[in-house]
Amino acid sequence: MKPQILILDFGSQYTQLIARRVRELNVFCEIHPYNKFPAEMQGLKGVILSGSPCSVRDADAPNPDLSMFKSKVPILGVCYGAQLLAQKFGGKVEASNTREYGRANLETFDAKSELLKGISANSQVWMSHGDTITQTPIGAKIIASTSSVKVAAYQFEGEKTFAIQFHPEVTHSLEGKAIVKNFVVDICGCEQNWTPSSFVETTVSAIQNQVGNDRVVLGLSGGVDSSVAALLLHKAIGKNLFCIFVDNGLLRKDEFESVLDSYKHMGLNVIGVDAKNQFYTALKNETDPERKRKAIGKTFIDVFDQESHKLSDIKWLAQGTIYPDVIESVSVKGPSATIKSHHNVGGLPDYMKLKIVEPLRMLFKDEVRLVGKELNLEENILHRHPFPGPGLAIRILGDITAEKVKVLQEVDAIFINLLKSRDLYNKVWQAGSILLPVQSVGVMGDERTYENAVALRAVTSTDGMTADWAHLPYEFLAEVSNEIINKVRGVNRVVYDISSKPPATIEWE
Repeated sequence: MKPQILILDFGSQYTQLIARRVRELNVFCEIHPYNKFPAEMQGLKGVILSGSPCSVRDADAPNPDLSMFKSKVPILGVCYGAQLLAQKFGGKVEASNTREYGRANLETFDAKSELLKGISANSQVWMSHGDTITQTPIGAKIIASTSSVKVAAYQFEGEKTFAIQFHPEVTHSLEGKAIVKNFVVDICGCEQNWTPSSFVETTVSAIQNQVGNDRVVLGLSGGVDSSVAALLLHKAIGKNLFCIFVDNGLLRKDEFESVLDSYKHMGLNVIGVDAKNQFYTALKNETDPERKRKAIGKTFIDVFDQESHKLSDIKWLAQGTIYPDVIESVSVKGPSATIKSHHNVGGLPDYMKLKIVEPLRMLFKDEVRLVGKELNLEENILHRHPFPGPGLAIRILGDITAEKVKVLQEVDAIFINLLKSRDLYNKVWQAGSILLPVQSVGVMGDERTYENAVALRAVTSTDGMTADWAHLPYEFLAEVSNEIINKVRGVNRVVYDISSKPPATIEWE
C-alpha cells in the first residue's frame, strides 16, 4: 500500500506520535528523514513537517528543498516545520526571550479556518520551542495566537499550506486529534482504508509475490511480533514456512514449553531447540550490558544458522521487525541516537546468504496487536507484555549464571502470575523483575541472612516510547513481596522501581 501522507522527520522526539495519530484515522502514512525523500510518491495527498531539536537559525540546520510539495499538495508544518516554512518563504524567526514549553491556550483563532474547524475557544495546546516566529512569510496570514505567542498558527493564502507552532500529536493538546483529522481527512482528502483486514490482505499478497514457492525460515521468540509475522507468512505460503524457537536459557519460567505448545496448536511448523548451555558459555563472566546483548545476538545467529542448515533449500529469513525499529535505524538528528542496540535491525552475517522478508516493518506495536487479533492469534500471546530480545540477561545486573537465572525466573513467575490473578496484568504495558548485584542483611526465623535484593518494575504506556511507573496498589505490592521472600530461596528484600521514561528506560540495562 502506498502512503497517502508523507511525514518528514527533522529529529523530533514526537515524530512517531504524528504517524500514530494519522494511522488512528485509518490513513496509511510513512516517516522519512528530511533529506531522504521516497523514490515513489504516486498517490501522495499531503506532507507533514515534524518538529526538531535544532534551530532554523543554525548554520547546519535541516533545510530541504520543499518546492516539489509546496502549492502542489497540502502541507502542515509542526513547530520546527512551521519555523522552517516561515524562514524559507520570507518570514522571520528569532530567539525567544522566554522559552515556551508546556500548556498554552489558543486565545484567538480563525474559526473559519479549515485546519481549526470545530476547535473550542481557548483550546489547550502543547508548546515546546525556544525560537519564535516574529514575522509571517510572504502571503501568509495568522490563524491562531496565544497570550505569549502571536504566530501560533498561520496559513499561506490561496494554497493549502498550514503551519502551527504547537504539537497537535501529544495528548496535552486536548483537541490535537481533531486538528490532525481536519488536515488529513478534510484538507488532504485521504481515504480512510488502512485497516487490519486490508493490511492482512495486501501483505499476504505481497509475501506471495515476493517469496513465490521458496522456503522461508523464521526465528520465533514467543512474543507478539514474531508470532503475528509467523501467522501472516503461514497464511501466505503455508508449509513452506519453517519456524525455529530457541530456548536461550533466558526465558521466563516454563515459557519454552508453554509457548511451543501454543505454536503447535496454531498449525505452525515449529522446531524447538534447547541451546541454554551455548548461551551461558557465551555470557560467562560478561557484565557489560551492551556486550551481553551482542554476545546473545551472535550466539542466536550461530544457533539459528546451525538449525537452518538442517533444513533443505531455505532461501529467505523472516523477521518480526516493526516500524519503530526501522525509523530509529534511519532517522536523522534525533531519535536515531543509540540508547541500546536493536536486535532486529542491522542485517545478517554474509555467510548466511539469505534474503530478508519483514511483513511487519510498517506497523507500530499496537497495530501489530490489531493484526494479530484479525488473524485470531491466541490471547495469551496477543496480550503478552513486551519482553526484551536478550531476555533475563539484561534483568540480571552483572554476570549471568544458570543459578541466577533460576532465582529470577521464580521471582518473575510470582510477580507476573499475581498480576494476572489480581486482574492487573492488562492494566500495565510491561512488567518484570530485576536481580540486583546487591546483598542485604535480613532476618528469617531466628537467623541472620545476607541474601539478594530484587526490584520489581511495572510501567504504563501506549507504545513504549514514553512510560510512567504503574501505580500498583500497596496491598498488592505487599502480597508480591511476601510471596517472593517466603518462596524464593536466596532473596530477602524486594523494592519497587518508581522512575519514569524518560529519564530512566523501561529496562535496567
